[in-house]
Amino acid sequence: MIDTTICYIGGGSADWAVKLMRDLALQDEIRGELRLYDIDRGAAELNRDLGGRLFRHERARSSFAVTVADELPEALDGADVVIVSIEPGPTELREGDLEIPARYGILQTVGDTTGPGGALRAWRAVPVFVDFATQIARHAPDAWVINYTNPMTVCTAALFEGFPGIKAVGCCHEVPALRGEMTRFFDGRLEGFSQETADLDLDVCGINHFTFCSRMTRAGRDLLPELRQYARSAESQVDRSAAAADRRRERRWFDNDHLIAVEFLRRFDALGFAGDRHLAEFVPWFLGSNEELERYGTIVTPYWWRKERNEARADRDPAREAADLTPSGEEGVDMIRALVGGTAVRTNVNVPNGGQIPWLPMGHPVETFARISPDTITPETPATIPEAARALVRRAADQQRLVLAASLERNEDLLLSAVLADPLVHLPATETEHMVREMLAHQASRE
Repeated sequence: MIDTTICYIGGGSADWAVKLMRDLALQDEIRGELRLYDIDRGAAELNRDLGGRLFRHERARSSFAVTVADELPEALDGADVVIVSIEPGPTELREGDLEIPARYGILQTVGDTTGPGGALRAWRAVPVFVDFATQIARHAPDAWVINYTNPMTVCTAALFEGFPGIKAVGCCHEVPALRGEMTRFFDGRLEGFSQETADLDLDVCGINHFTFCSRMTRAGRDLLPELRQYARSAESQVDRSAAAADRRRERRWFDNDHLIAVEFLRRFDALGFAGDRHLAEFVPWFLGSNEELERYGTIVTPYWWRKERNEARADRDPAREAADLTPSGEEGVDMIRALVGGTAVRTNVNVPNGGQIPWLPMGHPVETFARISPDTITPETPATIPEAARALVRRAADQQRLVLAASLERNEDLLLSAVLADPLVHLPATETEHMVREMLAHQASRE
């Protein structure tokens, strides 16, 4: 067992922190201390109690002492790994991210990565991440920092702005999730292929939530031709509005059929490799209306449900939650284990572009696979994608850089320019300005 100290910023999380503790309890290479820090100390204390129960579970294979820190420096001091998973501001701020653009006719499925909602979320997150980075520089300069917070690309970039020497990486589950979907897709379609024995080897390239698969093989066989054939078939172009209606009624907001991912393959010869809810937000044509979006079986995640879920978390029961000790399917703990000296792993990462994607801006966080080993992350250079798809990703990366610059400078005029440059924004400039000013005023009134 390797002794490890982990600091969790946002340690009161009822989602990511709980998944992390379950996965830590189920692995058998590292042990140590997990320090939770959250501006909501009560939420962190609840997770401390839950963590204690999880690490005492009869199926637990590892042990971490879970503590709550009063101040961030206390949590950071001497940490080997720092996790950042926060909600930038109260959940009520998402009302402005989602509902105000909707009144102006701009539909957003998620609103946390791109579009007007993603820009305003970055506006409030970037200063916080710069501050985190400066404190990490003082108290844990050698720690590896794993960011889960969206907008992933901009928040990860902000860490490097605050501490250029930081060892930071963005971790996202979209690629592993879709990789699993691909194994299910090919099961039964290809002779000798089953979910149990599938070993897909693939490359991805792009920016977080707007990644594309540039290579997919199994035992040396190229699988992309099979997917291209599917993309041209009537099967992939069926109207899924009825399924979308069922999902909305049953509150299955995250379910999708990956038909938007396949539509990119049909139109641009590049398979989208993230969930449809995220892919749709980077281009205008899926979000002209709810009816158009729902033809692909995808639905908007509404603000009212996010608020309702957040309020329900006040009634969490650690004893009930601790009864469930099952793996989350996330790869964060695998990354931690590899970085501190355990088993190496190959997975997708978001790190500054050092040439692994030569057609995207240098220094801007990009998403590819990488090999993670003790104290080392080595990004891979993926196979490329067609120029038309590259053009879409370059445009999104350039717009993100505008959002980052505006948020760093606290320049509202530059923020407006960044929103105007977003493909989802189809409004006249004066109307866009009214929308952005309204969103900023809503945010200021609740901070």
